[in-house]
Amino acid sequence: MNVLLGVSGGIAAYKSADLVRRLRERGCDVQVVMTRAAQEFVTPLTFQALSGREVRTALLDSAAEAAMGHIELARWADRILIAPASADLIARLTAGMADDLLTTVCLASAAPISLAPAMNQQMWQAPAVQANVATLRERGIEILGPGEGDQACGDIGPGRMLEPLELADMITDEKPDGVLAGLRVLITAGPTREALDPVRFLTNRSSGKMGFALAAACQAAGAQVELIAGPVNLPTPIGVRRYNVESAQQMLDKANERVGKAQILIATAAVADYRPRAVQDDKIKKSSDSIALELEKTPDILGELSRRETHLFTVGFAAETRELERYARAKMQRKNLDMICANEVGPGQGFDVDENALLVFWPGGQQQLGPRHKRALAGELVDLIATRYATGDEHAGAVAP
Repeated sequence: MNVLLGVSGGIAAYKSADLVRRLRERGCDVQVVMTRAAQEFVTPLTFQALSGREVRTALLDSAAEAAMGHIELARWADRILIAPASADLIARLTAGMADDLLTTVCLASAAPISLAPAMNQQMWQAPAVQANVATLRERGIEILGPGEGDQACGDIGPGRMLEPLELADMITDEKPDGVLAGLRVLITAGPTREALDPVRFLTNRSSGKMGFALAAACQAAGAQVELIAGPVNLPTPIGVRRYNVESAQQMLDKANERVGKAQILIATAAVADYRPRAVQDDKIKKSSDSIALELEKTPDILGELSRRETHLFTVGFAAETRELERYARAKMQRKNLDMICANEVGPGQGFDVDENALLVFWPGGQQQLGPRHKRALAGELVDLIATRYATGDEHAGAVAP
């Protein structure tokens, strides 16, 4: 496979040298294209020695085919990977700019494009950067990471470029088989926001951590994972395709769009049960001692999908403050679910914490999981889901068109 590795400016550029080596170990031919800023961190000579190819840096190159180096490279590449992808590079790609060789190749090539972002955690979480990333995802560009942890600037948080070994495995599809290998999983996660007026909304305390942990665990188990996320401040798990929504209706619309290709639906989202019947066009003023709100039910996303999409293996969640088993079993029956995961919520439990415990029910059985960290809990739950999916006669082997 011909991999065009784009390197943009950032301290993480030093990792890209090892990435070249990892890609070549997997039999890839690697052509490096560097931006001007990248050359301030690592010299082209380093990449030339590792790739065995002259590094390309100039948009107008008299030595290239018909002096059009961007067309030559665009035709050559089977895959384009930009690592690191800086905030500036992401912004220029979003705007469709072609002001250097790397951005011009991206516009001129039909090859799949993947970005491995790397930047300060505050930059990564900036609304402008998140909007740009969302736009690129909608255009079919794959976002790999970023990871989370210590950063060169001294901050801690999301924004680290994924490690070269991870990126090489993801690009070359060298993923180990897992209990969900070959399956497509759709996950909903986080809260929804139901608007009252242009500045206020109804929501709940869901952090989305359990859903995001399950997305990572399903991907690690070999599944192709799509994640529909309400408004949460969490990094996208590696290899997972993410769609951001706000309201229950938006979550339902996106789920309707994506569910046909899935075999398993895991609905961890804490969808608001009610929304204002009328949304005010202007900010509600504090003009009286009390205010009355008329609410209406939101769509029953899980119930609707479970009853309509009979090919799905459906897993629901029930967050309860009392009578856990009774309410969970009633919800499983009412919504026609294959499995439901119940957990108690309240101060220091369930929401906004890293640990959780689940009591999992299915027709004819139950199992206690946890308490433990949500990441470890997610791995155990995925194993249980895989076992129940494999033994369910009505779902085993079912494949959506």
